[in-house]
Amino acid sequence: MTDRAAAAVDRALGGAQPETGRPAEPPPPPPTGWRAGERALGLATVAAVAVAAALVTGRPWLLALAAAPLALLALALPREPRATHMAVTVDVPARRLFENEQVTARITVTHDGGAGRLDPGVTLGPGVRLDHLTVGRSLIELRLTATRWGRWSLGTVDVDLYDSGGVARRTVRADLGEIAVFPLPTRTGITPIPVRLPQRLGEHTSVQRGEGVEVTGVHPYVIGERQRRIHWPATTRRGSLQLHQFAAERAADTVVLLDVLTDVRDPATATSSLDETFRAAAGLVRAYLRTHDRVGVVSVGGVTRWLQPGSGGGYFYRIIESVLEVRKDLAHRADGVRSLPPPALPEGALVYVFTPLTDQRILDVLHQVRARANPMVVVEIPSGDPETERGDSAAELALRLWRADRDAMRFALTRSGIAVVTHEPGRTLDLALAPLLRTRIQGARR
Repeated sequence: MTDRAAAAVDRALGGAQPETGRPAEPPPPPPTGWRAGERALGLATVAAVAVAAALVTGRPWLLALAAAPLALLALALPREPRATHMAVTVDVPARRLFENEQVTARITVTHDGGAGRLDPGVTLGPGVRLDHLTVGRSLIELRLTATRWGRWSLGTVDVDLYDSGGVARRTVRADLGEIAVFPLPTRTGITPIPVRLPQRLGEHTSVQRGEGVEVTGVHPYVIGERQRRIHWPATTRRGSLQLHQFAAERAADTVVLLDVLTDVRDPATATSSLDETFRAAAGLVRAYLRTHDRVGVVSVGGVTRWLQPGSGGGYFYRIIESVLEVRKDLAHRADGVRSLPPPALPEGALVYVFTPLTDQRILDVLHQVRARANPMVVVEIPSGDPETERGDSAAELALRLWRADRDAMRFALTRSGIAVVTHEPGRTLDLALAPLLRTRIQGARR
């Protein structure tokens, strides 16, 4: 490959590079004690300029220009003692919310002396937006909107307290703390199941015979069985008692494995693969929990986080909170991949792998899951084609190679017995999972 073609490959793959965010740094600490305010500085500046002009030009009448600002400054001096103690109290009623929901933060300012107006300086965290700000005599109210899922710091507010004359101010900082923003779950109702289910009562029809509601056939009567289940047409034909045969109803163990090695942005739509991964995974988790199945989660990146499968309505929030640290104030690290802990993948559990298939290291994770004979489904989150220059033959060739490499990766996974489906952002996950209902998902042989 020529140098020009190699450079074109680098440019083409540039759109599939991970988003490397750094933790948001707090602003420098505010100065302590009382200091001159903007009004005092403005009046003093005018007076100083008038005095300097009189000295430079030798015209004494210019000193008269300094008299007015100095008089206004003297009249603005407070007649009551300034506050010696100032404190703030922060109240944020809701610390957990979903994307695009609003949160209200109230700051109450207390002091022990005379004071004037309040002037807040707001420094927001990276995942929130300020919609409205109300300033009272002792109360500051902020209405914020959580724009992206993650664990975000709301930010800080530097509150300037002015004296009664407005010539001096004192600053105190209010830290608004952190919030946990959950991703909006994708609408999902389909819950595919593997061939073998654990011996635990649930709502999925198993291939094993047992106590259920779905009739799978008839069988001869055995002493001790319920006679009300007699199938009279079969009994008449065969001349012996025949009973309904039912399929056992079992619960499934499901593990959602999240690829957080990279955060790829689609050049065409600017959508984040990490955002779509968590929204689709949240919808799938909620769907399985509604059918009383056990669901666990594993996030693979710089730090492997996992939570053993569990069930219950409140377990949904526990699962989401266990992976929110992946995006904490844009701190995203993906230095390596560790071995998956054995308790994270119970035997026979159905594993869903949500990945954009842009990092080759995810293949090592898939091989680990495959080696444990767990049935597996790879849900691909499309990352879009990299941007290329029109008319550049080398760039077009690089784009074709990039597409061929992804097609080869999908073909290799499918040929090894792994189901691969594609989830289009903005659509329901049911469209991608519907083909899996034709047959039950099988695991590999040990």
